[in-house]
Amino acid sequence: MSKQGAIVVVEDDLDDQEILQGVIGELSIPNELKFFTNCIDAFTFLKTTEQQPFLILCDINLPITTGIEFKAQIDSDPELRKKSIPFVFLSTAADKDTVNEAYLQLTVQGFFKKSYNIAEYKNIIRAIMDYWILCKHPNSI
Repeated sequence: MSKQGAIVVVEDDLDDQEILQGVIGELSIPNELKFFTNCIDAFTFLKTTEQQPFLILCDINLPITTGIEFKAQIDSDPELRKKSIPFVFLSTAADKDTVNEAYLQLTVQGFFKKSYNIAEYKNIIRAIMDYWILCKHPNSI
């Protein structure tokens, strides 16, 4: 089971990008991965692409613009809000204050802490993907 559309990944750590790419491959997830090391490039892509991305996976601690600021920018853009792209934080910065900020100030659809245990990380990615494949939202109907 799958849904079309790229998975937009905003992650500045190249090792974390490589690990995620390996996990996605091992899970046989067919979606293309679009990696961005900063929010500015990711935002430009979202504004200019004709594709409908399947999902955004975003770190919190990023250069120039944080993941929180990036999500706020998306939320304030009527065109991107209309695209209703599921947005999930995937970060090592999963302290109570950051999680509260993400959920209370933004329209974030998930927040997961990265695991450096590959088996746990695979379970996290599998859960995220399974959920959004099955979930009904404006882009799935």
